[in-house]
Amino acid sequence: MNREPTPARFSLNQETIRQWSLPELVRGCTEAGVGAVGLWREPVRKFGVRQTAKLIAGAGLRVSSLCRGGFFTAADPVGRTAALEDNRRAVEEAAELGADVLVLVSGGLPAGDRDLIAARDRIVDVLGELTPWAAAHGVRLGVEALHPMFAADRCVVSTLGQALDLAERFPAERVGVVVDAYHLWWDERLPAQLGRAGAGGRIVSVQVADWVTPLPEGVLMGRGQLGDGCIDLRGLRELTDEAGYHGPIEVEIFRPGLWAREGSEVLREVIERYRRHVA
Repeated sequence: MNREPTPARFSLNQETIRQWSLPELVRGCTEAGVGAVGLWREPVRKFGVRQTAKLIAGAGLRVSSLCRGGFFTAADPVGRTAALEDNRRAVEEAAELGADVLVLVSGGLPAGDRDLIAARDRIVDVLGELTPWAAAHGVRLGVEALHPMFAADRCVVSTLGQALDLAERFPAERVGVVVDAYHLWWDERLPAQLGRAGAGGRIVSVQVADWVTPLPEGVLMGRGQLGDGCIDLRGLRELTDEAGYHGPIEVEIFRPGLWAREGSEVLREVIERYRRHVA
């Protein structure tokens, strides 16, 4: 029996099948006909950036994104310098991997801080220094908005509009925005902001996972399998199409239940759910 081809725009984020090593990821994606992967810095650095780049290129895979840079909101000079240095390294890693985009999670409020506006201003300051470095390495930066429940500890950028307000201070070919269904689905302003992002050529990545409740304690690992929750994933994908984005659609699910299963079984299920609910 002939297997139905994997949709051309499908990309597998590494964290969706965290239990796989990098060689297992590459082998599993190659066998399944997956053409692109989203990578994370920690496992890549553990395996070796150069070794990962060779492994990915040798398999003919595309790196749709590298996650993550960011965490720019430190108020003290030492923290700011450390963040800038780490992000410069992240740019170098993205360049060596040939990643389409370096995803930036901007950072939450420093301990004892309650000033969201000042924290967002600090993001602009660091981006102003990081952007020329990224340009010199041929890397495009993607500002990702996270759901407001993460504003305190992970990301003071909570809407696509806020992400665009930051990105639009810089050339579109250098800084864009990441559209993540899990973080943005709830916002009634999303269609208009996607139109704004598309008109400016700012959409650099689209990621999908579903929203299921109740959320687990800690919430970070609460992303749902495609189709298990309440997000109109196909509708969002169609909106990004209309906005002019035609690149990879990256499935990024953090869910311990998926990590406890056999990886190739998870991949088959994810691809099938993608066909049914996204493509």
